[in-house]
Amino acid sequence: MFSYIMLGTNDLPHAITFYDPLMEMLGYPRGGRNEDVAWWGVFNGNNTTALGIGRPFDKQDATTGNGVMVALIARSAEHIQQLHALALNQGGTDEGAPGLRPHYGEGFYSAYVRDPDGNKLAFVYYTAQS
Repeated sequence: MFSYIMLGTNDLPHAITFYDPLMEMLGYPRGGRNEDVAWWGVFNGNNTTALGIGRPFDKQDATTGNGVMVALIARSAEHIQQLHALALNQGGTDEGAPGLRPHYGEGFYSAYVRDPDGNKLAFVYYTAQS
């Protein structure tokens, strides 16, 4: 469904410091950077799957939208615990500790953080699926 997702930042070097280890742990090393944006994943035509962090195109301050969130698939519940801890260690803020959330569905395991710019991330794993 999605090709790529862009999140805004007011401090690209700080955002890169936050995202580099998280995306590496998820298996998506940084694929590129210029003075306005960094991206992780693969840009390959209709097979593009990537996350970009950048300064807004209109050169205005990046602001976060209440209710906007990017969910990233993890490999296991333990992987989510590691990602959550790493995000907090990198300057993120806790928005929900790792755990099962049965109100979202059977076996739905997740954790939530905000990056230094306030963008909300979820790390998710569907433990009930094979």
